[in-house]
This record gives sequence, C-alpha cells and structure tokens, in this order.
Amino acid sequence: MSKVNSSEIGFEKEIWKAADVLRGNMDASEYKHVILGLIFLKFISDKFEDKYNKLLEEGDGFEENRDEYAAENIFYVPKEARWEEIAKNTRKEEIGQIIDNSMREIEKENKTLKNILPKNFAKPELNKKRLGEVVDLFTNIKMSDHGDQKDILGRAYEYCLSKFAEKEGKNAGEFYTPSSVVKTLVEIIQPYDGRVYDPCCGSGGMFVQSKNFIENHQGNINNISVYGQDSNPTTWKMAKMNLAIRGIESNLGKHDADTFANDLHPTLKADFILANPPFNLKNWGQEHLTDDVRWKYGIPPKGNANYAWIQHMIYHLAPNGKLGLVLANGSLSSATSGEGKIRENIIKDDLIEGIVALPTQLFYTTGIPVCLWIINRNKKQKGKTLFIDARERGTMISRKLRELSEDEVKTIGKAFKDFNEGNLKEEKGFSAIATAEKISKHDYILTPGRYVGFKDIEDDGIPFEEKMGKLTKELDELFKKSNELEKDIRKSLGEIGFEF
Repeated sequence: MSKVNSSEIGFEKEIWKAADVLRGNMDASEYKHVILGLIFLKFISDKFEDKYNKLLEEGDGFEENRDEYAAENIFYVPKEARWEEIAKNTRKEEIGQIIDNSMREIEKENKTLKNILPKNFAKPELNKKRLGEVVDLFTNIKMSDHGDQKDILGRAYEYCLSKFAEKEGKNAGEFYTPSSVVKTLVEIIQPYDGRVYDPCCGSGGMFVQSKNFIENHQGNINNISVYGQDSNPTTWKMAKMNLAIRGIESNLGKHDADTFANDLHPTLKADFILANPPFNLKNWGQEHLTDDVRWKYGIPPKGNANYAWIQHMIYHLAPNGKLGLVLANGSLSSATSGEGKIRENIIKDDLIEGIVALPTQLFYTTGIPVCLWIINRNKKQKGKTLFIDARERGTMISRKLRELSEDEVKTIGKAFKDFNEGNLKEEKGFSAIATAEKISKHDYILTPGRYVGFKDIEDDGIPFEEKMGKLTKELDELFKKSNELEKDIRKSLGEIGFEF
C-alpha cells in the first residue's frame, strides 16, 4: 500500500487496532465483515450528519427530506440508526442487536444498499463489551471528508483489507489484489474516460485505483462508468460498500454471479478492462460452454480457465479498448490442451501490446511470480510487442511480502508510454521490443526473459588478470584454513576414540 503522512498512518493503525480488539476467537474471514461494516456505518453516518447540520443551519426545515441527501449522493440515515443513537448504548449487552437493526433500517431507506450491509453483530461469539469499546473508539474519530484528509476513510478501508488479506493468506485472493500490482496496471492502462470493467472485481480495488489515478491527473471521475461482477456473495457485498464509500457509482449487477456461466453484462463493450482473475482455475464449467461465442481463438481447456478469462475480456473490449490482467506465468508458455494454439491466434491477431514479468512474493495468496498481459484492440505500434522484465524489482516489506515502489510503478508505466510514442530506448535485462516475426520464431512463447536478455555487468575498471590473481589468492587461503580445520576435527575425534 502507498505510504501516507504519519497522521493518516496513525489513524489507519487505530482502526486496525480496533479490529484486533474485536477479534477474540473469531476467524479473520468473519471479523473482517464486522470491522469493515462498522467503518462503513460510521462513515455514512458522519456524511449524513454534516449535511443534516448544514440543512439545520439554513432553517428551511429540509433536514429530514430524503431528496436533499440523494441530490448529493449521500445515504439517508434514519434517526434510530444514526451513530449518536448507537453510541448511547455501548455499555448494553444488546449493542450487537442495536447495530444489526441500524443496518436493516439503513437498507430500508437506501435501495442500493438492500441486502448489502453486514448484520452479524449480535452473534454470540462477538464479545459485546469489546464491541462497545470499538464503538466508543469510532465515536471519537471524525470520518467524513475534511480538507487534506479527504480520502482518509477510504485509505483506512484499504489498509484493513490488506491486513485482513495478510491474516487470511490463501483465501485472500477472492477479495484483495495488492495495491502496487493494481497501480501498475492502472498506470499502464490509464483509464481516463469511458467504460471500465472488471469481470472478477473482488472488493473493487481496480475501480478504486482507477478513481485515484484520474484524480491524481486532474481528471474527472464522472467521466468513467464502472461495470463489474463477482461470484462470491460476501466479496460482492464488500465491493458495493467499498465503492459506496469512495463515491463511485457502479453497475455490479443485482446479485453475485459466475462470470462464465452468467455474464451479467453480455452486451457491454468496455473501453478499459482491469482484472486479477483466479490463477489456474479448474472446473470452471467448460463442458457447458463449448459453443460459446466468446471463444474466438479456441476452446479453453477444462482444467485451466486462464485462456477463458483472456478471451472473455477480449470479447468485451470496444473497438479501441485496452485491457490489463494479472495471470500466472504459466500462461506465457503453456502449450497443453490447445493453450499454445489459442495464444498463437491472439498474437497473430496483433492484440498483445505488452507483457510484464513481475517479481515473486507480491501476493498474500501465493509466492509464485506472476505476469501482466496488456491487450489492445487498436495498437499504436502495429506488429510489435513490448516486453518488460521486472522480476528483480520491488522491496520486501515483511518476511513474506514484497511491494513495488511508486517509482518502480511509474517506470513501468513510462516504458509503455514511450513505446506507444515510438520513443522507447530499450534497456538490456529490463525492456525490449519484439516483432510478431520474432515472437513466432520463439514458438509464440511470451516469457519476457527470452526477449530482454541479461543486464550488462558494470565494468569496475579492474583488469581481469588482477581480479583472477586476487581471487585465486583468497581461494588458496581458504583451502589452507580448510585443511587446518580438518586436522583439528580429526584430532578431537581421535581423543574420544573415534579415529578414521
């Protein structure tokens, strides 16, 4: 996650500390919804309260008029569900039921939130004393937008998502893509204006980073429309909440659904697609979809959905559309079950703008290296593909996790910009441009290492003979020490009756 100023980091850690207090004996997958639900509830309550007080000051009696709030995309919060009412009851054993009732009342008043909000606060395993303490902590935090802390709640939500992903490990892939990976995709794709689509949207991270990118480049978030879906019902609800907090209007369908079996946006032609589909997904339903119109380049194998995802996304691209997706490295070279032929057909159709090889340990779910596929229906550099080898990039931020820095993300994005403008200076070991003919000579394998070569070793100015002289001298001294150690060990063993 990108670094923010110290006051915001402190705020995020306070929120996470609250989550830890609540945890008790609950699994991370359960208490995740509790803490994220509280963040959401406090945020919409603060937003409502700000508008309510302004209307009260105006004195026209419109403070309970729902339309006044809807006009500014603010959720209406009924009196019994407002945070101030919840805060009065933190010492009561019924606090969990009170929060659940608040969630139900808010859903009644806001159709877009129907069946979305968590209502698990009354569960017996949730310690009500601790829940009351967390509500007290939240009561002392003003979470609506103020000055330079405009997106502080969104950052806290993302921070908690990342921490929950860390706790959940392998299961985290269903809802979380590391922000540095998402930022890299967004930096390359640059979704400024048009329809943005994610067919496996998780908690909505691709959309959030698209919004951040647009705002950081003085664009207008209203210039994009967001479409997505997800097959996991709880993840789909998290996405709806995450986007609501960010003020992103979206069409994620009326319910969760399997993208292959039930495409919720069958006629959509998107300008930008960003996605992190499940790696090497098995049993994805191929046997029921062999005649599907999406398989223009070949029927994907039953045992691996990688090329089903690729073709699904290509099918949904507008004539000038561009997509970026994260896949396991095997997708670059696999030849079994017809995958090699599908890849060859896509390459021959001149759709692949670039491939980026990423380093290991970027994901909580797996330590394996992954790659980015960048596909463009209307490439600026016809018949050419950019290869980036970023396997040596990134910094370990914990014992298990690596992260790409902001500068590294921008370097990769700039390489694509320069390539498209015809200005890229290839860098051995990092970037290379390959023609379709060259790729065909490599049997349509797209592994960047085949094209970028090895980085030149910097010349330190010391003559070869001098280096070898120094090395052989050091080696001779090591051999002597080794012989001395061997004699000592033999002598010690002999003294206790173990000669050999």
